[in-house]
Amino acid sequence: MIAFDGPLVGGTANRGRIVRVGDTVHRPLGEHSRAVHAFLNHLEARGFDGSPRVRHTHGDTEVLSYLPGTAANDPAPQWALTEDALRGVGALLQALHTHSAGFDGTGLRWQRRVPARWRGPLITHNDPHPANVIFRDDRPVALIDFDLAAPSCRAWELAVAACFWIPLCDERDVDDSRQGAALTRLRVLLDAYGASARLRREVVDATVEANGWISTIIESGARHGHPAFGEVWRSTAARYTRAHEWLATNSRRLANV
Repeated sequence: MIAFDGPLVGGTANRGRIVRVGDTVHRPLGEHSRAVHAFLNHLEARGFDGSPRVRHTHGDTEVLSYLPGTAANDPAPQWALTEDALRGVGALLQALHTHSAGFDGTGLRWQRRVPARWRGPLITHNDPHPANVIFRDDRPVALIDFDLAAPSCRAWELAVAACFWIPLCDERDVDDSRQGAALTRLRVLLDAYGASARLRREVVDATVEANGWISTIIESGARHGHPAFGEVWRSTAARYTRAHEWLATNSRRLANV
């Protein structure tokens, strides 16, 4: 008998609609799922062990493998806020991008395109929020929720990750151990990834658009009546506005990392 373990906590877009059944996860299918499944199959074939495996689909449901561990759901626990955890995130994204190389996403339908300047042939996750990173023994080992995967580039992925993990925002909006450590933490992330001087400059160039892209997704969901997005937008709208201003003001300081 397969155990029904119930809904998994966390997430926004599919909150309450993702269910664990034994060693599988059942999620809603979307128009982008064919593309995501092709990408996940590519990662599996390349030997990347930091992403779910596609098991099968039925009706309007996809069935993926369950990845054991703990996601860093909000409010992020202290073990996910350390510099060691941040180094692990940088290394995990570097491994993802290495294994992503060679996948041809031509003709596939993705859920949301990244801004035109940052599109490229590399398929990236595009939503490495702490809640989408699985930890084991306080170490990030896998990414889940590939719904926003799409053709992009390394700089864009790292800029989005920096917005979430540094975080890149007004210091008044950081109320945990990361307060006042933005420059140091950005350097840690990029060092762990092995970013070149050119890539570092591109990441900083992408941060303002990345902050706006993230906020637009949340705002759009709220405007269309999605209750979870509405809840998040009410509590973060002002924060994203202040983050935009902080990034514009501090771009030169960030460029020195």
